[in-house]
Amino acid sequence: MPRVESSIIIKGDIDKVFECAMDIEKFPEYMPDVKNVTVLERDGDRVVSEWTAYIPDFKMTVKWVEEDIWNKDSYTCEFKLVKGDYAAYSGKWTFSEVDGGTKFDSVVEYEYEVPLIGSLIKGLVQRKVQENVDQILLGVKKRVEEGV
Repeated sequence: MPRVESSIIIKGDIDKVFECAMDIEKFPEYMPDVKNVTVLERDGDRVVSEWTAYIPDFKMTVKWVEEDIWNKDSYTCEFKLVKGDYAAYSGKWTFSEVDGGTKFDSVVEYEYEVPLIGSLIKGLVQRKVQENVDQILLGVKKRVEEGV
């Protein structure tokens, strides 16, 4: 299964960074491809959300529902696909204290089935997933550091 990884150092307290990352409904503000995130269910540390994204390269809309398990004791979020256009989608965010702030690590594994998909298209899908992961990290960084 394809995998993307990204990490960033954020000048901010780990609790503030974690809290900002939990505010997934704000993600469309700094992720141009993500058009909407709606929380369907919130039960303690468990959040079920519906995502809608538009991929301009394919001129298509992608939708999925995911389940996030937020663990403040370990500063992690594990997420997985409930249903949607991905064949598989899961990952983990890890937040750790470092000198000068908080390190935010993201690992995402996904499978997106496109009929007759070639290696060029697979590479494009990989690039788009990587871009979106990077945009999440940069968006959280900007919100924490600039108070946006």
